[in-house]
Amino acid sequence: MCCSNPKVSHCDAAAAFPEDYISNVQRLSEDIVKNVKNLKNDALKYAVKEYKVELKPLYSAFELRPFAMTTVRSFLMFYLPLLEPATNVEEDDEDFLQDTPKEQHVDLVVPFKKSVKQIIRETTVVTTRRVLERLAVIYVSQRMAWKLLKDVPKSAVRKSQRGLPTTVYFFRVSRTTFRGHLLGVVAAALVQTGIEIYRCFCRKTNSEESDEVNLTEQTKLLGKKISGITIRCGASLIFASIGAGIGAVLFRPSVGQWIGCAAGDLAGPIIVSVCLEKAFHVNL
Repeated sequence: MCCSNPKVSHCDAAAAFPEDYISNVQRLSEDIVKNVKNLKNDALKYAVKEYKVELKPLYSAFELRPFAMTTVRSFLMFYLPLLEPATNVEEDDEDFLQDTPKEQHVDLVVPFKKSVKQIIRETTVVTTRRVLERLAVIYVSQRMAWKLLKDVPKSAVRKSQRGLPTTVYFFRVSRTTFRGHLLGVVAAALVQTGIEIYRCFCRKTNSEESDEVNLTEQTKLLGKKISGITIRCGASLIFASIGAGIGAVLFRPSVGQWIGCAAGDLAGPIIVSVCLEKAFHVNL
């Protein structure tokens, strides 16, 4: 019986690798670790921007400082004209010979009522804006809500630090002001529209004879007033945005933006009303 020995073949695996194989593997592993770290740093650098929306209190208009400023401004608006001396331009020589000048009675009740109405109107506008801000947070995207609720003067300061060209800086400040001022203008338009609707119903109910009240004429008058409110508020928004851009370019970013926005807000409705009255004979 023949017994054959098993055949064994030997293979030197280490002979197939080059001498610097281990060093290359170590270098490759170090490169992989560096790439992973770079990816992590890039991920942190280009992370998704977080939009933090800070809502002001719903009844912020009734806080001490804002309410005091609103009260003082409203009373000065209606009581300062009473301090102007009443002068009669067409005076005769005989008037100087009068021993007892005529005393003019100053009515203080009417300006007081107007001041109280103005206070109620301004606080209602601010409260309506706070409600609109909360609706914007709920129904629009977080990015758009952040733009609508952005602090515009601080944003103008940040933009001024980027070294932008003048035209680009003007455009971006105006665009930011347009977004940040939008909810305030919409709130003012809603409050004014509500007041006009209330006055329209009051005229109908307080009329002695209901037959004399023409429903069609009242509806046309109400539509005309609502159209005028829309045009004035739109002009206020546009001119405020343009004025904010001009003010931020000419003056300091924060102060200039605030002054330009306030000036455009006041001048816009007046300019549009005068232009429409002269061009189309339309009285807003």
